[in-house]
Amino acid sequence: MVAANHVYNVAKPDGLTLGFVSPTIYIEQLAGRKEVQHDWLKFSHVGSPESTARIFYVRADSGYKAIEDIRKAAEPPKCGATGAGTASYYWPKLLADTFGFKLNVVPGYPGAADVNLAIEKGEMHCWGGTVQNYFGAEPGRTWAKTGFVNVLAQAGKKRDPRLPDVPTIWELMDKHKKDEATKGLAKVLLAPDDLGRALFGPPGIPADRVKVLREGFIRMMKDPDVLAEAQKKGLEPNPISGDEMEGLVKELVQPAEVIQRMKMFLQN
Repeated sequence: MVAANHVYNVAKPDGLTLGFVSPTIYIEQLAGRKEVQHDWLKFSHVGSPESTARIFYVRADSGYKAIEDIRKAAEPPKCGATGAGTASYYWPKLLADTFGFKLNVVPGYPGAADVNLAIEKGEMHCWGGTVQNYFGAEPGRTWAKTGFVNVLAQAGKKRDPRLPDVPTIWELMDKHKKDEATKGLAKVLLAPDDLGRALFGPPGIPADRVKVLREGFIRMMKDPDVLAEAQKKGLEPNPISGDEMEGLVKELVQPAEVIQRMKMFLQN
């Protein structure tokens, strides 16, 4: 938040100061948080190294093989989360509210690794992470092979080829005949994943400099040394160009009733 506010209000629009922050702070802007002193729509967007897609998984020995199965739980499964305003918190909550089951979401974990350790120990049962982290880092890579967890839902626009039998939230909403307002809420909350970890400058950078930055970013993301280093770390670059980012950002604008519903959702 501090970084985004600085880039927006303090940095000169000369293309020499860039921000690289989690786009989930866009949710804070929509929620009307007083700490937000910027407008996400007005940044000079350069690009993003990857888009992400949420997944929701639960320990396989819990017996849940489909999202609907959790409705039968004698007591709500415990899901670890980082902060209460993060995607790891509101993504499982969105699934629970949308499909009519209960979860005990426990925020306060420092990161995904800590929640996964808690799942291994049996302290927690579930986690709302990303498909990239699941297949790109441990223990997810091992769990995917051993079946230690069941992935019950994913949030991408289409099924990840590595999870061909796991429905998307959009398929589940169609199956359960959810209304457009519910779909709009999901779109708002999940939009930051489409943006990935955005790279941007302050408003007003001259168009020729924005062009140079965007072209340079894409060249960097295609550089063989960068790709080799990413592969070594188990990362999967899937760059989004600045032009594409600009188009995605414009799609963030939602009707007032959807924004109001989002505020109520985040307050509960």
